[in-house]
Amino acid sequence: MKIALLASLALATLALAPPTHSQTFPDKPIRLIVAYPAGGGLDFVARTLAKGLAEALKQPVLVENRPGASGALGADMVARARPDGYTLLLASPAEVIVGPAAGQKTPYNAETAFAPVVLAGETPLVVVVNPSVPAKNLSELMAYAKTHPGKLSYATPGTGSSMNFAGEALNKAFGTSIVQIPYRGAAPAVGDLLGNQVSMAIVGMPPIIAQAKAGKLKVLAVTTIKRSSAMPDVPSVSESPGMKDYRFSNWMGVFAPAKTPTAIVERLGKEIAVIVREPVVRESLLDGGVEPLGLRGTEFTDFLAAERRRYQVIAKERGIHFEN
Repeated sequence: MKIALLASLALATLALAPPTHSQTFPDKPIRLIVAYPAGGGLDFVARTLAKGLAEALKQPVLVENRPGASGALGADMVARARPDGYTLLLASPAEVIVGPAAGQKTPYNAETAFAPVVLAGETPLVVVVNPSVPAKNLSELMAYAKTHPGKLSYATPGTGSSMNFAGEALNKAFGTSIVQIPYRGAAPAVGDLLGNQVSMAIVGMPPIIAQAKAGKLKVLAVTTIKRSSAMPDVPSVSESPGMKDYRFSNWMGVFAPAKTPTAIVERLGKEIAVIVREPVVRESLLDGGVEPLGLRGTEFTDFLAAERRRYQVIAKERGIHFEN
């Protein structure tokens, strides 16, 4: 009788227990941090995801641009945030893979500071020039660089970015010495390219599509193995002689602080994976040059591990080193 009474009391206590944090999540606005200025490719994807996620979760999702230190400033904000799912990072390879592979000193450990949520999408990088540059394709551009040493420089969103790696890989392959000019994000780099303060840039596709269609910029190549459906007439670098293995992209992954409850990470990942596959969202992303993916769980973690190994090898082989 006593055992039965105790069991009944225990069940009653459980029934009256308040719901866990994971069960009530979310009950307030969520911040989605982008470590670069507004107007770039990450910002475009962040605002697309934020709208869909806010509708799915019935809570506001606020995009905050926190540029600085080649992405490390914004990433560190998330690494230090309370692991409760209310502060997320939409990262490019630079903050979590490429910069650290090139020796960038960050206040966080890129391998342990974050919980991977979902790989939202991927976009080709583009080799793009101001119309004043006398080149109609990549081969002509690199030939011009050889015959006019010091004349060209290439803008990127930051040292240690995948764009930086892509540029140095081109230098090595073609025997050129085009100097990188790092910016605090793609938007200011594209702005100076339009104003001809810099003659060439390697950036993600989203920020240059409208300007290229208007004839204000010339896109000479994309850096993925295949051509992009957003710019099918633009050849890939891999189509050039001796460049069949050349491949770089700018992917967009959502991360939470390490130790965020698994249930919250899974909930967020599932919602975002559904959002990027919705027809309207998918079309918007594709029009912006972004291939929707929605990889989560072991698919995402395995992808990150492979990317980390690949960039470490490239950094060593090609002598790419972040100047801290």
